[in-house]
Amino acid sequence: MPLLTQDLPHVVDQPKSLLPSPASRFRRLISDIQTQLGPDDGITASDAVRLSLQDLLEKYHSDESAWQYCAFQDPSQTFTRNLVDRGNGSFNLLLLVLKGTLTETRYAWPSTTAPSRPMQVTQTTSFHRDQVTYMADTLGLHKISNPDPREYAVSLH
Repeated sequence: MPLLTQDLPHVVDQPKSLLPSPASRFRRLISDIQTQLGPDDGITASDAVRLSLQDLLEKYHSDESAWQYCAFQDPSQTFTRNLVDRGNGSFNLLLLVLKGTLTETRYAWPSTTAPSRPMQVTQTTSFHRDQVTYMADTLGLHKISNPDPREYAVSLH
């Protein structure tokens, strides 16, 4: 009788030689995202594609050796963008934390009657490795920040 893994009790242990490498799992994730989005489609809050993509991202378990080839760190910058895919022009996003912790701060849309007022924070949430969040303009404005000044954080979005 095959043994079951401790982390995923419903998955039968496989010899390591039969398991996909971390790099191939990451490439497969990118390919699956591209397939689901297609060349022109974006993500919307009520879209079944968003739910399917979110499920796909939540099932991925980060392995730095798989994605480090496309993550370029620059200590002189607070943020670097490293292109994995050209995207499709939609700015709604799903964000998967690959390394570290990211904090998302959401803000209410500024008032048109009092535009000089400070922005009002509506929610602050921290996301850790392998966690996923969704953001769209309909949910407000947002910023993503790394709360740890000594550790790089990496995300896929």
